Amino acid sequence: MPEYKGMVQPVRASGAEMRKIHIEPVPDGQKCEKAIQYLDEMRKKFRSFVMAMESCVKCGACAENCHTYLGTEDPRNIPTNRAELIRKIYRRYFTPEGKWFGKLVGAEDISLDVLEEWYSYFYQCSECRRCARSCPLGIDTCEVTFVGRQILHWLGITPRLHANTGAAMLNVGNHMNTPKPGLIDTLEFLSEDIMDEFGVEAKFPVDKPDSDILYIPSSADFYSNPYTLMGAAMFFTYIGANWTIPSAVTEAGNFGFLFDQRHTQRHNVMRLLDAAQQLGVKKIVWGECGHGWRAAKMYIPTMADRPMVWPITHIHDEVAYYIKTNQLKLDPARNSKPVTLHDPCNYARACDLQENLRTVMQASVADFREMTPNRDWTFCCGGGSGILFDDPEMYRRRIRLSAKKAELVRATGVGAGGDGILCAPCSICKAQLNPMVEEHELGVEVKGLIDLLGKALVWK
Repeated sequence: MPEYKGMVQPVRASGAEMRKIHIEPVPDGQKCEKAIQYLDEMRKKFRSFVMAMESCVKCGACAENCHTYLGTEDPRNIPTNRAELIRKIYRRYFTPEGKWFGKLVGAEDISLDVLEEWYSYFYQCSECRRCARSCPLGIDTCEVTFVGRQILHWLGITPRLHANTGAAMLNVGNHMNTPKPGLIDTLEFLSEDIMDEFGVEAKFPVDKPDSDILYIPSSADFYSNPYTLMGAAMFFTYIGANWTIPSAVTEAGNFGFLFDQRHTQRHNVMRLLDAAQQLGVKKIVWGECGHGWRAAKMYIPTMADRPMVWPITHIHDEVAYYIKTNQLKLDPARNSKPVTLHDPCNYARACDLQENLRTVMQASVADFREMTPNRDWTFCCGGGSGILFDDPEMYRRRIRLSAKKAELVRATGVGAGGDGILCAPCSICKAQLNPMVEEHELGVEVKGLIDLLGKALVWK
């Protein structure tokens, strides 16, 4: 097959790693046949996928709206061309013209080389859905990436990062594979840090029965983003909330949403609802994670195996409510550095969270500078859908995928003095943007939105 500069691939999970998440890899000699079987299942189940297969007119509107294409300049990373990797197979096996005329109508037989193309390109798409926002026909090529990744996973072709993350969730209920004693120790240290830095006594109740609020943080907040977790604790303490963190599911993220709809996502859901039921809570509040919030808001109610008696809200919505009702006293001068806001793709294009982000931001910082474009026209950080690979070749690709976002951050001028802040209210965005600001020398520090809120709180 021809060589394309985009043909880079993340390190693949081994058979043993796949078996940890209950997937038995399909032998190479059976992969093509099984791929067609799975593709048939997906086309029968998802009308949105069929629309993407049959309605695209190749107008090219998506090209300049895709950060992956802009960063790599690889024509196969144009969303419509990426979708064509599956469309040519769909056309061959599921349309009359493809069956009769084959390559004359752009149809192609399935092969192991084709599956390798899928693996490379569907793990360069960050599922950000900006292409759908710009498509005149409303085609969401993210649906194609979902289907491609799902089929690959059923074949036993999954990145090691995603497989190991899913296995960790199965094991202990968080992506970092941290057991309960480690979580409790970390929370005790963070409570001490809050007292030392802010002079506030804020505890982190774990598995507290009959709590009103079940708070689901990102497991990355225990390690990489402690001020996000500290800010949440200070907020709940400030409003006098009866809240708890469930040790069984300390993970706002949901990697099942990114590679396997059948297993890991459902496991996240059941683990969460079991914890809510056992602890007798009244409401579930989600932490800072874009794809995790999309999965929670849009999928948990339909995947639940019991009546959904717990409303699910996001911490940004909770904070915005308290700001709008004048129940929080905030001093934005405590965050005096210039700040710009990155709109996480899933918040802005799936969850309608963008205005509440700004409600919290404008009340918490003194010098807010809007990035352009923003809200539902935001460009992805480049790490969406778990593209956080650290192997050298894929790491270099991650930095190229972030080039457009780096350009937009620089244009705000917040890093001109070397002490600006890039607010990224999503754990995956933080994981991607931290190396991005260093590699592109942007002169900014990455912070979560709840980090800034916690610092701005004025205690009575």
